[in-house]
Amino acid sequence: MTEMLEHDVPSFPMARECPMHPPAEYKEIRKQEPVSRVRMPDGQLAWLVTGHEEGRKLLADPRVSSDRQHPAFPLTFTAEQREAFNRNNRLSFRRSMIGLDAPEHGVHRKMLISEFSVRRIAALRPRIQEIVDQSIDDLLAAGQGADLVEHVSLAVPSLVICELLGVPYEQRHGFHEWTRKLISRTTSPQERTEAAESLNDFLDKLVTEKEAGEPTDDVIGRLIARNRENPVMTHEEIVGTAILLLIAGHETTANMISLGTVALLENPEQKAQVTADSSLLPSAIEEMLRYFSIVESATSRVATEDIELGDVTIRKDEGVVVSGLAADWDDSVFENPGELDFHRGARHHVAFGYGVHQCLGQNLARVELEIVFATLFRRMPGLSLAAPADDLPYKNDAGIYGIYQVPVNF
Repeated sequence: MTEMLEHDVPSFPMARECPMHPPAEYKEIRKQEPVSRVRMPDGQLAWLVTGHEEGRKLLADPRVSSDRQHPAFPLTFTAEQREAFNRNNRLSFRRSMIGLDAPEHGVHRKMLISEFSVRRIAALRPRIQEIVDQSIDDLLAAGQGADLVEHVSLAVPSLVICELLGVPYEQRHGFHEWTRKLISRTTSPQERTEAAESLNDFLDKLVTEKEAGEPTDDVIGRLIARNRENPVMTHEEIVGTAILLLIAGHETTANMISLGTVALLENPEQKAQVTADSSLLPSAIEEMLRYFSIVESATSRVATEDIELGDVTIRKDEGVVVSGLAADWDDSVFENPGELDFHRGARHHVAFGYGVHQCLGQNLARVELEIVFATLFRRMPGLSLAAPADDLPYKNDAGIYGIYQVPVNF
């Protein structure tokens, strides 16, 4: 590996030159050193993994930890933001599955895995279809130039996850705003703390009410009932799990709906393929998931032992960022990664992560995306962007990539 002086280490995250493509540096970094040093916003050094094989190997390695409270864990926080995060012990979302290691992680995941099985999600299809149809009705009623994000992208997954969890949908504007602040890298420490506490208080109250009464017929209610029979989670951990599911269950899918719609509208040949042959849609969704890989740093880790990865030794207590976006554009695995190819068969992408922490809700996300895209272009064959794709407000400041607004005509 080439020696790199400390002052030459590039900063992470890196800026995109094209909103639809990864940062240009990834290709060169991966070619020269698929495991290389970067500097995080708080000044700490970490390892950046940009190769697909190296990334999957590390994410499957039991010698890495997901503990976000470890001092070397590579967060995309400034030093001031990180200090505020560490100082506020009321942020119970830090005790959710995303930050736990074995064996505790497996115990918590087992409590929920049946809720997101292929069979359970398939049973939700009729209701998801109703929600999508109503959302498209609302978009049509809003008239030309209406915002796809407001009426469809955000509305569909928000209502679906609220109904699943048993969260009052009428309070969505509050948690949308809190979530926006939590995933934005430009949020001040004070605003981040206030947003986290507001979201925590909101779901703490909801969980407390459900714990006090008879079990409710929703994911949180059933989780509470299972925990009564087999008490493995504290109240704070149930609240943290609810926060994780609420954020991950609407923010990620919402951004994929927006980005996927823009990608289809900007690639009319691919759009024509999926509208002519609906059986191609699942493959198209996998390709779009690979292409955008919107949750890049959720696959960050910290080494608990020395790990040999390629020709690099990652030392114990060193942070690692496995960039799913870089890995999913690895041209040794995905030929011509910058081209949308709906016949690629890209199920081996890492957009949902890899290993024991692979996204619990991926079956739900796939079904939502499939129903939205199929229904949107069937009901609105003349759908088009009301502004140039390059001029849309992309979420370059957020930990989950996407678009803030997508005005459309139909």
